[in-house]
Amino acid sequence: MPKIVDHDERRRDVVTAATRVIVRDGIDAATSRAIAREAGLSNGVLSHYFSDKDTILLSALRQSHARIRDRILSKVSGLEGLAALREVLLDNLPLDDERDGETRLEVSFWSRSLASPDLAAVQRAEADDLRSAVRALLARAADAGEIRADTDLDDTTEHLLALVDGLSLHLLLYPSRLAADDARRLMLTALERLAP
Repeated sequence: MPKIVDHDERRRDVVTAATRVIVRDGIDAATSRAIAREAGLSNGVLSHYFSDKDTILLSALRQSHARIRDRILSKVSGLEGLAALREVLLDNLPLDDERDGETRLEVSFWSRSLASPDLAAVQRAEADDLRSAVRALLARAADAGEIRADTDLDDTTEHLLALVDGLSLHLLLYPSRLAADDARRLMLTALERLAP
């Protein structure tokens, strides 16, 4: 009797393997051969599930974004304004092993996205979603009187997102200079400065 293969599970296994290779060894090391080896498959099997390596990489990025989105939605359930915004921003910092891996994956795609329209489109769409969420939460905080009335919501959104990116890179690149507790404190201080 032939072995029954769950093709969706096999695709997920390949994408998970690609994520492990990227996080551990970098995006340049994520060759089709390395991904297949990590997944315990032959290189030829990958072509049955994905048209090329970029499709695998794009799937890894989308899978990570979906996991992050689900986690954040769970964390902000029942929260509004600054309380929800605090959770969203802190969740986007690499403050634990899980988010460290997600951030490493995300940052690995940045330079590759400059040369790949498909990857850039995914990156931009996700960044737009995050920006919209942060902007909406700031607006709700303003309506509730949680932040100064004269706060420019668009500028503040950009400042907070730039702080997330900057702190994330510093945590990854300069761990002896900036610890997770420092990044958390700096983010919370930025939010506290918005208070009326």
